[in-house]
Amino acid sequence: AAERVIEILESKNAIEDTPYSTKINEFKSEIKFKNIHFSYSRNFYLKEFSLEIKKGKSIALVGSSGSGKTTLVNLINRFYDIDSGKILIDNIEIKNIKLKSLRSLIGMVTQESILFNDTIKNNILIGDPAASEETIIKAAKIANAHDFIDSLPEKYLTNIGDGGNKLSGGQKQRLAIARAIIKNPPILILDEATSSLDSESEKSVQIALKNVMKNRTSIIIAHRLSTISNVDKIIVMEKGKIIETGTHKELLNTDSTYKKLVEIQSF
Repeated sequence: AAERVIEILESKNAIEDTPYSTKINEFKSEIKFKNIHFSYSRNFYLKEFSLEIKKGKSIALVGSSGSGKTTLVNLINRFYDIDSGKILIDNIEIKNIKLKSLRSLIGMVTQESILFNDTIKNNILIGDPAASEETIIKAAKIANAHDFIDSLPEKYLTNIGDGGNKLSGGQKQRLAIARAIIKNPPILILDEATSSLDSESEKSVQIALKNVMKNRTSIIIAHRLSTISNVDKIIVMEKGKIIETGTHKELLNTDSTYKKLVEIQSF
């Protein structure tokens, strides 16, 4: 058993800084994907993919499972390196940006909330360990979480159990959002952040997401299309390629794949 554990501990991370990596402290203008190709085990998930995301804009990625949506946001974080093409932030290739510096610009809220067997306060503080009590409460209020936290006997010092199992799904998501808020990232990624919630919890989380998206560059992966009608641009993906782009209204006014998806979900 020790040998198996040591093998994992000693494995080398293929994604690392180069001698030419530079530190960046802010996001100024745009994210660009230029003709990128990416494959897992020779199966291409993104092919000839190009996209520009301007600072302050919100975009939604839509498409069936396996169309490449989550792969795309994983590549922005440089969890993997692309096979060819370029991903640039402010015209700097991300492979030439220090990893810690790159990831400090990005906040993520995923479908499954990653929480730890600790207090509510310490789970929120992961976003910024130096944050003050006042900042923690402010972040919780923006995340629509303060009221339920305040109703608990030990409030912010309440232990939430393994993986936050003492909380409901909606409460866990709102804590994850509070953690993203306290980090205060200029780029926000929401990967199906409401898809596992019931209708009542989804409403609370949607309010929190609207609050946190203000004045940020947001990339949203969504299966529930009712949640993305107000974004600046919708990108419809299929088999690693963009097949449609436009606003909610523009795509509904054409015989689009997006329109068909909306109609299916309307039943």
